[in-house]
Amino acid sequence: MQVQGYFDLRFETLKEAFGELFSDAQERGAALCVQIGGETVVDLWAGVADKDGEQAWHSDTILNLFSCTKPFAAVAALQLVGEGKLDLDAPVAQYWPEFAAAGKERITPRQLLAHTAGLPALREMLPAEALYDWQQMTTALASEQPWWTPGTGHGYAAITFGWLVGELLRRIDGRGPGESIVARIAKPLGLDFHVGLADSEFERVAHIARKKGDMGDAAAQRLLRCMMSEPAAMSTRAFANPPSILTSTNKPEWRRMQQPAANGHGNARALAGFYAGLLDGRLLEAEQLNEMTREHACGEDKTLLTRTRFGLGCMLDQPDVANATYGLGRKAFGHPGAGGSVGFADPQREIAFGFVTNSLGPYVLMDPRAQKLARVLDQCL
Repeated sequence: MQVQGYFDLRFETLKEAFGELFSDAQERGAALCVQIGGETVVDLWAGVADKDGEQAWHSDTILNLFSCTKPFAAVAALQLVGEGKLDLDAPVAQYWPEFAAAGKERITPRQLLAHTAGLPALREMLPAEALYDWQQMTTALASEQPWWTPGTGHGYAAITFGWLVGELLRRIDGRGPGESIVARIAKPLGLDFHVGLADSEFERVAHIARKKGDMGDAAAQRLLRCMMSEPAAMSTRAFANPPSILTSTNKPEWRRMQQPAANGHGNARALAGFYAGLLDGRLLEAEQLNEMTREHACGEDKTLLTRTRFGLGCMLDQPDVANATYGLGRKAFGHPGAGGSVGFADPQREIAFGFVTNSLGPYVLMDPRAQKLARVLDQCL
């Protein structure tokens, strides 16, 4: 497989490791970008972007980044904090009055961002098309009762995070959450990143498909067992209500919507550029970045059924947990996306890392492909 792009010669073994991914016949397309101290040292891509394996992955190919989107939403919210428009510890209901229903009057924006609010799923099954109806989803969440006492534990809000945080953005910033994120983050940094994709961009979006036969690790198997055998479990509802969540990735209406938990579109360059912008202070004041990257929740995740550790809208490194380490410094923070894409920063060495793939693996947190590349990067330094 021919690897395209640029690499500083110090990182030749990283380029080789990236190329080796394609010795797996199921690997379709991928890209890798690394910035150190704001300088791009690696910007590579290879493979195919389309469904039939005929269209090469290009320099400007973009794809659905799934949960890699969440930190972008969190940064937009933290910018509002810096502007004095949002108080992390005020009731959400101060900005969104209907949200106070069903015992949620004291839930705070901080709890939404840290996955401690008790709202990772909706109990009552919704029709598939509800996924694309912002009003229906936010109304359902506003009347939902928390699954546990807010603040007493944490459970990953895989998709509900987008409506919860997105509705706060919409009400305070007065525009769609995707528009807010793009105006505040992508445009100023010149990132090819979109939450709510224009139809004119569709032709450069990579088609995403699952790898077959890989059962993943114990955590992935545990979650899958739950979803197969317990349809009403919170973990199942988190990923399958509305039932269209897991099957919509390649659909036009999914690309068009502004769902800042899961449907950002961009590439490895956009992810690395975002984390570089966090490290050099262009996106957040130090005070807000410290809040974002400070531990807010750690331990057994009620949704993912594995250990997670969260700041505000970002996942913090767990060096001793095999499926939850980024593979670089202990202070690393960022976010994996379903199936393998990841963006993160290692602040100790000013590394900003983006890896994207359209061959979905089954892992719940970190994908071994990205972890391996991060370890090789470490050896190059």
